[in-house]
Amino acid sequence: MADAQAELQDVEAALEALLAGVSPLAGEQLPAEHAAGRVLAESVTATRDVPPADNSAMDGYALRAADAGTLLPISQRVTAGSAAQPLAPRSCARIFTGGEIPLGADCVVMQEAVELREHGALIPSDVSRGENLRRRGRDVAVGSALLPAGARLGGAALGHIAGQGIVSVSVRRRPRVALLTTGDELVEPGQPLAAGQIYNSNRPMLTRLLERFGAEVVYTATLPDDFATTCRLLGEAAQRADVVVSCGGVSVGEEDHVKAALERLGRLDLWRLAMRPGKPLALGRLPHADGEARFVGLPGNPVSSFVGAWLYLRPLIGALLGCGELAALPRLPARAGFTTRTQARRHFMRVTLEFGEADIVAHAFADQNSAVLSSCVAAEALADIPPHSDIHEGDRIGCLWLPEG
Repeated sequence: MADAQAELQDVEAALEALLAGVSPLAGEQLPAEHAAGRVLAESVTATRDVPPADNSAMDGYALRAADAGTLLPISQRVTAGSAAQPLAPRSCARIFTGGEIPLGADCVVMQEAVELREHGALIPSDVSRGENLRRRGRDVAVGSALLPAGARLGGAALGHIAGQGIVSVSVRRRPRVALLTTGDELVEPGQPLAAGQIYNSNRPMLTRLLERFGAEVVYTATLPDDFATTCRLLGEAAQRADVVVSCGGVSVGEEDHVKAALERLGRLDLWRLAMRPGKPLALGRLPHADGEARFVGLPGNPVSSFVGAWLYLRPLIGALLGCGELAALPRLPARAGFTTRTQARRHFMRVTLEFGEADIVAHAFADQNSAVLSSCVAAEALADIPPHSDIHEGDRIGCLWLPEG
């Protein structure tokens, strides 16, 4: 009998197969105020300088540095949003933060350093040109790249866009996902449980993760332990979605029908991976009217689904969005706060992170079983432990950070 481990596929090879031929989805125009979290389909170029004119970085007095060290009359008052007049010779202007620098002034002295007298303001002598000025275009210059295609629109990015007066942007259409859970034992929360049944925890977990990655769950169903019905529902799901995700049914049990249905309807690329948790992971394609829907068949154990979502669904959604930020999880060097030994499979352990002065320490949850969803609730990272490793406390390891948002 051949070594079963020789049949296992590499994690990176599976991801490469999943992403092969994936192209970003089409763009759609959206009001900028409704574009939070979306991904730009087109680069945005600046059409305005920000700030649009030299302005004051603080409340104080604008003047020519050459006139410092003397008593200067106050010739005008400049507030933010008002137009400044050219500075009268040998005078200063009372100015407030954000106020436009009058033509002829080349510095601002903070108000605390100025002594007011009956006939003006006594300016200290230690003043230099450019002091406390924000130059025109310091933040953004006309013609510069404001944001590249593929950027996710967070709060700062939306503010950057608003600063140009832009009211609508071209963003990628959200990938449509059909989410299928499998098993006669599953019951939706709120319904009574019969003997042998459990509540469906995978659906809400994966729905939230998919939305977090930038997708839209457009169809959900529970597949019964029946081959014909599984085939029918898989086919229906493929017609509605860019990605079909199933939970469970991809192992080798008599009632695991998803793998066989996928082979009947479409194409199966890989399904046994050298990873823990999540060895039975089906990757493939299903035909639909406009081409093919990508298929990801996650294991039914909730921890396996959780890990598989981060390792496979996130980069797949990222590729469909053309978003490089989602291509791979950020990798952090850390020291192990635990001891473990791996065999032939790479182990992705759920850990919390302790940030010290010199190192990050990864603390593993005591129970790493693939059915223990509580290990994922507070998990901040996945400790990536290679196969055939003997890890002791204090050893250096790599962790895949699970970022918020």
